[in-house]
Amino acid sequence: MLKLCVIGAVAGLAFSTGAEAQLTRIGPATAAVADAVETKGTTDTLYISGITPPALDPSAPTVRGDTRTQTQNILKILGDILKGQGYGYGDVTMLRVFLVADPANGGKMDFEGMKQAYGQVFGTAQQPGRPARATVQVAGLVDEGQLVEIDAIAVRKHKP
Repeated sequence: MLKLCVIGAVAGLAFSTGAEAQLTRIGPATAAVADAVETKGTTDTLYISGITPPALDPSAPTVRGDTRTQTQNILKILGDILKGQGYGYGDVTMLRVFLVADPANGGKMDFEGMKQAYGQVFGTAQQPGRPARATVQVAGLVDEGQLVEIDAIAVRKHKP
């Protein structure tokens, strides 16, 4: 019984240490949602908000490309956010991928297109790290033409 109490006390200390972690919100202060939030403690964790694809041409804001193109563009943005905070793709521990049914794919999500773009960044000879990942089909995203949204969590050894 004493052993369980000691284990519980140690676990409680671990949780309180995490709760005391320093939080940094990244992105414009005027935005309703942070681009990312970083916690610094024993390890540093970066929580990256859902990233959606940019328009391929500013004069045609709903044209964003197919699922593969959108995923490639999102992963580029993800890389820029990671790099800007001192992380890399190898630090990504979790990705959540939301795919909309693609009219060009018979109304089904284009999982293969997403996997092709994903495979250019994760699990390669240059970057062998592979995060845990969940991929789901959703009814829709915020803006017309968006077929993909990705959020991420990255973890690294604490850097003061």
